[in-house]
Amino acid sequence: MKTRSRVQLRKNAKNKLLNELTATFGDTIKELKNSKFETAHIDNFNVILIDGKLLLFSIDGEYFPTVRGALELGLAKHVVIVDTGAVRFVVNGADIMCPGIMTADTDIKEGDLVIIKEETYDKPLAIGRALISGEAMTGDTGKAIKSLHYVGDKLWNIDT
Repeated sequence: MKTRSRVQLRKNAKNKLLNELTATFGDTIKELKNSKFETAHIDNFNVILIDGKLLLFSIDGEYFPTVRGALELGLAKHVVIVDTGAVRFVVNGADIMCPGIMTADTDIKEGDLVIIKEETYDKPLAIGRALISGEAMTGDTGKAIKSLHYVGDKLWNIDT
């Protein structure tokens, strides 16, 4: 898939988006202030291209970094770390179960969007929606995160 039509975001929309992302991820996002933000609609996805790179996508009207965006921006908040045994399941789109979670950001609330990283290299593998709070994710049983986007899926393979 290739993006066809791009529309540059207006300054006020860009600033609003940056403020929302800064509230979630902290000052790391502020480095994007001078970047060019464009919106595009590709297949079923509403995306934001930042300096020509697909770094954000819309989930239920809320913009969140793609796996590639989390990797490039080096985000450290709203992160869940999974053990190496869970990696092969996560990169195939499986939901994340509590026994596979090593640590989770305690600020995560039920319903929040989260970045799933692997423990060895600290690289993002997927984006998901928390089904329970971050504090409860390190439990012994149950599903903790619904996977929404992962390495190798349709969104990952979009050519900008």
